[in-house]
Amino acid sequence: MRTLYSLAVWLVQPLLRRKLARRGRDEPGYRVAVAERFGHYTQPPEPEAGRGLLWVHAVSLGETRAAAILIAELRRQRPDLRLLLTHGTATGRAEGEKLLRPGDLQVWQPWDTPGAVRRFLDHFRPAIGVLMETELWPNLAAACRARGVPLVQANARLNEQSFARARRMSWLSRPAYEALASVWAQTEADAERLRALGAKVQGVLGNLKFDATPDAVQCGQGRAWRAAQPKPVVMLASSREGEEGLFLEYFSPHALARRAKNASNSGARGGDGGVQLLIVPRHPQRFDEVAALVQGQGFSLARRSQWPAGPVEADVWLGDSLGEMALYYSLSDVALLGGSFAPLGGQNLIEAAACGCPVVMGPHTFNFAEAAELARTAGAAFQVSDMSSAREIALALVADGTRHAAASASAAGFAAAHRGAAARTAQAVLGLLDDWPRSE
Repeated sequence: MRTLYSLAVWLVQPLLRRKLARRGRDEPGYRVAVAERFGHYTQPPEPEAGRGLLWVHAVSLGETRAAAILIAELRRQRPDLRLLLTHGTATGRAEGEKLLRPGDLQVWQPWDTPGAVRRFLDHFRPAIGVLMETELWPNLAAACRARGVPLVQANARLNEQSFARARRMSWLSRPAYEALASVWAQTEADAERLRALGAKVQGVLGNLKFDATPDAVQCGQGRAWRAAQPKPVVMLASSREGEEGLFLEYFSPHALARRAKNASNSGARGGDGGVQLLIVPRHPQRFDEVAALVQGQGFSLARRSQWPAGPVEADVWLGDSLGEMALYYSLSDVALLGGSFAPLGGQNLIEAAACGCPVVMGPHTFNFAEAAELARTAGAAFQVSDMSSAREIALALVADGTRHAAASASAAGFAAAHRGAAARTAQAVLGLLDDWPRSE
């Protein structure tokens, strides 16, 4: 069956090239080093197998940020390690470039044909491979097992929907999971699902993202800008397509005028019209699309990229920058969690909590189910059934200073209480690396 899979991924290579060219028109990073995706490299080959590179694969931006936490701890415990970092998306690669030190390497992940995988392993000869969170490719897993390269999955998670898909394709997924040398899961629920697919789960070590420390400069700048604002700031964080329209619908100029006329407290802090809106889209290629949506609905707009020295007056601020989520969370009084109001599973809420920003979640949080439930139980987050209810909760929260202060303190306490996964995971990776039998 894997032979049929290999034929399929080989046949779709022309489609992959066209997709990369199309995406590259909007995101030039996709046009960089395309040959690497097919196992052709300009870097000199590694001279010795199994002795040098610690390979970390982080497919996209979120996984790369989790990898950054693990890499920092790996380097603390083993300062002389050399890193091979691979990615699948342009945002992941751009973020990963910040992690490189002299002697490290960075390339695209190989497309999962036997030939590209073979060339990748022949060229770089990694000592160990660490797959972040969910990424697993059948040919890559099989080739690593055949060559004796320990391939592991760290910070592993598997939601119910992905588990159901994997079980339907068990003829392909089970051999891939069985080929892994070890898996370290985020939660016991993740561990149970991974074991059911044949993975060798060696521990439940927690979520690396709790160990992230928000950028202190960004947090300070965000708080300073927030203190200068006359109105509370309500953010839609990491928004996905369709969610921005729902968010803006409640705050349309017509609706605001109607409520301002009828509500006796329309000018009070936290009143329907007394908030500053901030939208931070999840994907940078949608920045212009969201800007057009905001202006098309009659709102004035100020883009973060055009702020000379801080926020400027506008109905809606657009967070069109990368790597500044700590600033945006510190600038906001409350954040509505993107990806949770459409059936997309939600985005990571841990960074918001670490910045002391309470979160309002929609019904779809299956990507981070345990973290979402823990945050809700701790009083750091609120879960509602739809965007309309989320907006009402947000407005009520910013209108009640005592309640808002308690939620902010709960968010910071929740984030602090779950740290420690980075040290545990780094120790597990290095322990396996040191103990793994090497052929001379």
